Amino acid sequence: MAARSKPVQLDEVSKAIIEQLQDDGRRSYAEIGKHVGLSEAAVRQRVQKLTESGVMQVVAVTDPMQLGFYRQAMIGIRVTGDATHVADTLAGISEVDYVVLTAGSFDILAEVVCESDDDLITLLNTRIRGIEGVLSTETFVYLRLQKQFYNWGTR
Repeated sequence: MAARSKPVQLDEVSKAIIEQLQDDGRRSYAEIGKHVGLSEAAVRQRVQKLTESGVMQVVAVTDPMQLGFYRQAMIGIRVTGDATHVADTLAGISEVDYVVLTAGSFDILAEVVCESDDDLITLLNTRIRGIEGVLSTETFVYLRLQKQFYNWGTR
């Protein structure tokens, strides 16, 4: 993830384009253009600028359960020494899909997606707790995903 930079100021048209893609990432540029009042080419150009600048990504979001990944969890990690080293190591583990440095009870939060509880145990015992600098972990097993939205970016 890039270092913090000056926030990008979006005009209302760019925000509307982002909202259209958040609603349906496969929506055509022509359809978006009709909604926001631009030509297909102008929408294509704006989307390209927004993606090239790193303001947004257009991605497919999957449901892990339907793909055979039946165990998701958030792991709170307490660290000694350089937390960024531990975070970088965690980011290299395929089962880890989210890593954030935090303030508070934990130095790092890492979200993991595993096929089973046995895979989660193995991941914790052999890969995460073995990272140099990890003092302790606390695992928060997901029972059900109640809400997951990505539309906060245009408020």
